[in-house]
Amino acid sequence: MDVDTEGDGGRYWRRRVLALAGVLGAVAVLAWGCVRGASEEPVSRTVAEAATPPPPPTAMPTVTVTVTTTPAPGEDGAACRDDDIVVTLGAADERYAGGKRPAFRVTVVNTAENTCRFDPGSLDLRITSGDDRIWSSAECRGGDAARESLRRGVPYVREIVWDRRRGCGGDAARAGTYVAHLHGGKGKRQVFRLG
Repeated sequence: MDVDTEGDGGRYWRRRVLALAGVLGAVAVLAWGCVRGASEEPVSRTVAEAATPPPPPTAMPTVTVTVTTTPAPGEDGAACRDDDIVVTLGAADERYAGGKRPAFRVTVVNTAENTCRFDPGSLDLRITSGDDRIWSSAECRGGDAARESLRRGVPYVREIVWDRRRGCGGDAARAGTYVAHLHGGKGKRQVFRLG
């Protein structure tokens, strides 16, 4: 009678393979546990906990985006272009006797189709006598003037009064002939006399 050694041998190797697979599985589980143990989450979570996603954060960060646009020339709100404004200068009188202060009226008109922003600080009225510069409204102005919104054809009027002194609060100007003009050649020059 023959002994079935091949059958016993097959079972032997099958048991060896299963034992080796079990050892490899145990090593894999241990390695996985070591890797998971290094993270912040505990390893001892149940399968149900692992399948449940974490709750969303209670407060989401708020992002605010501010967009500032500068109007292009020719659009409403853009700065007035020199070609689009007409500036005139007029004097209240031609002769100022005694302590009367010379007063001048500056009128600015926007001729463009769109509304534009005008800087009254750009109006620099200068008083001269020959080549001698006596006074400048820009130098003696207190603070910056707010920008004005000029609609087409609606004049902006500003009155500038000279205190009859040289510079800002200097000596009184002497009697004589003076010229008032806007720096930059805007408006017509005004000749007047102090008495």
